Amino acid sequence: MLPTVATAFFSLAVFRLPAVLAQFVRAPQDLIIAEGYAGIFVRYKGVETGICELDPDVKSFSGYADVERDQHVFFWFFEARNADPTTAPLTVWINGGPGSSSMIGLFQEIGPCGVDSDGKVYDNPYSWSNVSNIIFIDQPTTVGFSYSNPVPAYESDSGNIIVLPNDTCPDYILSSDTCGTYSSPDQAKTANATDAAAPNFWKTLQGFMGTFPEYSRNEINFATESYGGHYGPIFSEYIMAQNSENLHGAHPISVNTLLIGNGWFDPLIQFPAYYNYTVDPGNTYDFQPFNASMASKLYNNLYGTGNCVDQLKACADGKRDGVCGAADDVCVSEVESILSEISNRDEYDIRELMPDPFPYAFYLDYLNTPDVQSAIGAFQTFSESSPTVSTAFEATGDDSRELGTVKALGSLLKHGVNIVLFHGDADYNCNWLGGEVVSQAVNAPGFSTAGYADISTSDHVVHGQVKQSGGFSFARIYDSGHEVPFYQPLVSLSMFERAITGMDIATGQTNVTNEYQTKGPATSTYREGNSTIQSIVLDPETTYNTISNEPDPLPSNTTKPEHDPHPQANIDKGRMALPRPEKPSRPKNMGKRKKIRQRQDMQ
Repeated sequence: MLPTVATAFFSLAVFRLPAVLAQFVRAPQDLIIAEGYAGIFVRYKGVETGICELDPDVKSFSGYADVERDQHVFFWFFEARNADPTTAPLTVWINGGPGSSSMIGLFQEIGPCGVDSDGKVYDNPYSWSNVSNIIFIDQPTTVGFSYSNPVPAYESDSGNIIVLPNDTCPDYILSSDTCGTYSSPDQAKTANATDAAAPNFWKTLQGFMGTFPEYSRNEINFATESYGGHYGPIFSEYIMAQNSENLHGAHPISVNTLLIGNGWFDPLIQFPAYYNYTVDPGNTYDFQPFNASMASKLYNNLYGTGNCVDQLKACADGKRDGVCGAADDVCVSEVESILSEISNRDEYDIRELMPDPFPYAFYLDYLNTPDVQSAIGAFQTFSESSPTVSTAFEATGDDSRELGTVKALGSLLKHGVNIVLFHGDADYNCNWLGGEVVSQAVNAPGFSTAGYADISTSDHVVHGQVKQSGGFSFARIYDSGHEVPFYQPLVSLSMFERAITGMDIATGQTNVTNEYQTKGPATSTYREGNSTIQSIVLDPETTYNTISNEPDPLPSNTTKPEHDPHPQANIDKGRMALPRPEKPSRPKNMGKRKKIRQRQDMQ
């Protein structure tokens, strides 16, 4: 059930921790050891109320699935709030990157909590755990809290993990605040490609379900974003293919619903979409970042002989690591990155200049406090992005391989999987114009003759449009950057609940059959205009208002006000202005298709 206006506010926990950045992590000694399905051992513990979930009647568990020698995958599970957790569906969430932690999704998007500027946990009334059990998984190994061999180390200015001789932070890096316990930067101890990451993801599910049979299901809902356009289709096919292998001790798992937000699927479609989004036909915010000369440069960098598109085709033809890696380097550097270089705009929300304070990143310091790490049984310092994984994927050119993701979506659809692709339309990086072409390329039955319909929600505000035929849908979400649930929490939860229960995305009133089609125009033509395009860099104390879809003005009194634990004045029709903590001390990684060498763009 969706939250009502009366309950739609962020309740604050009393639990508060000081920010501690540089630290070495002591290995936990209190984890429970259990053997899950398929012989996968799991080490876990119950997480106390207030670390994230604030309801004492809702259980939470975190821990590790020991999927390989020196490969340990972290998970954090939450029971459903408004349903019997022993019968509620199970949803699995992973972020993208490659190399991005799923704590991004937990704390910035769909999880039960967030963290404010004072280090206090607040409740998220739009958590997807309202209607489903949900598990967040850091994958592959070395991402987030997942670890291989823990070593004392620090993160260099270029994003590399530099191993130290002992648990002492030397004076030459004290100012960086990145000393800690990290996974050894050994690429052999993690995946270097999408298909290589799938087996350990499946093993993690097997370990978790066998350890917690009360939450085990034969079907899962699988939600992901960004590089999840690679992960989602390929992992889903792998999971379902294991059922026919009759592996000893394995639990059969099917995918009921696959949801992918602002996904990166097919480079031959989505690199050209950067031109479409900025030049022709352009975006719906009337934002034109390039003059005629720069537009011509972008076009040539894409389509000129031997340039981006030709190199992507060579990658697709030969599938050699070196060729694909070179194609990715050219396309990212000479096509994708032009926007941020010329305009200083946030690739993940073109309305904002860099540094962009949204979504809020205060959970980073919170997860690196000793008490929190002890409470969840962490073995290493938390990092939002793993340079080891990112570098490994770069070496194989995985980013610029199509990998059969579009074909996989069609195959999954034929096997009865409900598929929802949704895109925030202010995102440039994985923009909705490219996503729309991907949706057409799936060639779902009846999709070409379906029309766009408004998505209705309980606040009676149109937050986007959807085109749906049977179990396949594509949604464009208005006034939203890359992480849609942050910017549009109500419609995100509405879409999720409708999808996993087999109802139509537009209204939630119709049981979807193969014959179901949305009616409306063939194209989505709504234009927001440029009223929310920011012309100045925002103060780091700025809050985002999900009513006006733009930053709140700073108060004339610059003294920081006392935090209101019940900010009802910010509530209107179930939407709210989110509390903004202080400026994060580290660059944020939004959980997108991002390269480590681009991190300076987020400074």
